[in-house]
Amino acid sequence: MKNVEMKMEDNILMIKVDLTKEFGPSASGKTIIIASTEGNISIPDKENIKIGLNVYKKK
Repeated sequence: MKNVEMKMEDNILMIKVDLTKEFGPSASGKTIIIASTEGNISIPDKENIKIGLNVYKKK
């Protein structure tokens, strides 16, 4: 994962992303990556629930 923190609290998923960070251009080159799970991953403590997250901005 890049710039993504997740935690469960009383069955509430909390996701933390620092919007000041950048990780360069996307594969297409059209956007700048801010955060990504880099595909679908399991939520902490809930292996049967998946998440796929991408945070980006236009160039």
